[in-house]
Amino acid sequence: MRILALVPGGIGDQVLFFPTLASLKAAYPEAKIDVLVEPRSKVAYRVCPSVHEVLLFDYKDNNGLADYLNLIGMLRDREYEAAVALGQRWSVGLLLWLNGIGKRVGYVSGKDWFWTDTVPLNRKQYAAAMYHDLVQGFGIDAGFAPPQLAVPRADIEWAEAQQQRLDIKEGYILIHGGSSQMALTKGINKIYPVQKWLQVVQDLQEKQPDVPVVIIKGPEDDAWVQEMITAAPKVKVVSPPDIGKLSALIAGANLMLCTDSGPMHLSIAAGTYTLALFGPTDMAKLLPPNSDRFLGVQSPTESIADIAPVTILEKIWNG
Repeated sequence: MRILALVPGGIGDQVLFFPTLASLKAAYPEAKIDVLVEPRSKVAYRVCPSVHEVLLFDYKDNNGLADYLNLIGMLRDREYEAAVALGQRWSVGLLLWLNGIGKRVGYVSGKDWFWTDTVPLNRKQYAAAMYHDLVQGFGIDAGFAPPQLAVPRADIEWAEAQQQRLDIKEGYILIHGGSSQMALTKGINKIYPVQKWLQVVQDLQEKQPDVPVVIIKGPEDDAWVQEMITAAPKVKVVSPPDIGKLSALIAGANLMLCTDSGPMHLSIAAGTYTLALFGPTDMAKLLPPNSDRFLGVQSPTESIADIAPVTILEKIWNG
């Protein structure tokens, strides 16, 4: 059996979809499960054991008829028996119908002509649980569990080598304060100001001087990181070259401090104690509910910059 999952969105969306893939794999252990994702998100599947093949399609591009014909041909070659898709677009159901896929699972939209099985869309819950509801379309009655990672051994060894390089012996606190360029392009600023991060770092270093603070530097974080290390030269910096090594680094941390981002979802999936900052996004939909391991601080406004450092520190020491 071959199953196709259409999962638009960034790395965070892919990680949030991991529980759905895990439940499908548990129900159909012999099945080959493929995902169709945007090129920017392919890397997420380095740490997902449920997927056989990652196919690429730029959902957000201005695709023409030729692009869709190529996609139809690619999917037909693989002879999928079932498909599941995020979103409510009837045109996606049409695409799957044109490919002759017998079972087509999606959310109820009111225009469900091309879906064989639909599931109510409940947006008032943790996003991973909302995605996981789709397994009901397969008749799967599986309990929901938050995302989990499968980190390659080579990536774990890389993270251990980085700890030795940085002379880390008593654990460490990670900070990821960057934001993707796509978020900035959309006008969503998830970068917490450096001067406020520095107040948090100073308090951490004073109260736990033997636990290093390590900054994760992504490919778009040069300016932010340089400003941080100039003002706080004792912090350490590490630049994971891929998502597997980033995940391994996160999994080894005592605490992850971050903004709402892909690394936040990786931290949750790694089971690391996580404190995340939220501005325009709703933390109730992006953090597992009723958890004392994954905490959030919601801005009193829609600006993440309006979170007071003292509020973050209260969560760290009292949370």
